[in-house]
Amino acid sequence: MLLIVGLGNPGAEYARTFHNAGFLAIDEIAALLGVNVKDKECLALTGKSYAGGKTVLAKPQTYMNLSGDSLRELMGKYGAKPSEVLVIYDDADIPLGTLRFRLDGSAGTHNGMRDIILKAGNIPRLRVGIKKDTEAPLRDFVLSRISDGDYKTLSESVKRAAKAVAEYSVHGDFEKTMREYNG
Repeated sequence: MLLIVGLGNPGAEYARTFHNAGFLAIDEIAALLGVNVKDKECLALTGKSYAGGKTVLAKPQTYMNLSGDSLRELMGKYGAKPSEVLVIYDDADIPLGTLRFRLDGSAGTHNGMRDIILKAGNIPRLRVGIKKDTEAPLRDFVLSRISDGDYKTLSESVKRAAKAVAEYSVHGDFEKTMREYNG
């Protein structure tokens, strides 16, 4: 079983913001796997695939800073161990368009990941780079509307992320995925 959780904020006003990179990735993965992410459970929207084993895709609806509440409930419901979870989120500490798979680590500047570590433990993750040279405060930057050019770059990295995660959901080799897609 694999539980893939993309972080973001619910609501149309957040749809095209950097902070919703995790939601964008879940949408792309769902399209690749032929899954509808629309079921309401455990404070999230979910969808399931059975290609290569059971995979649950989830988009927490708790707002970013409380993402751990939803993930903890999902892990309980599906009996998922931390090693069977992958969290996808935006990371302002790595360049726009970069992907970084990690087995564990700190939350860095990401409050959603900080809440997950606090409430659900240190979980494998995929960081989607959004770093941009700007003087804007981090909160304003991640919640700002993405320009067309940056959206194109982010969309391309999210498509690479979806391909990587779809492959990982079938073969289950995290180390192989890290070697092939990091950077």
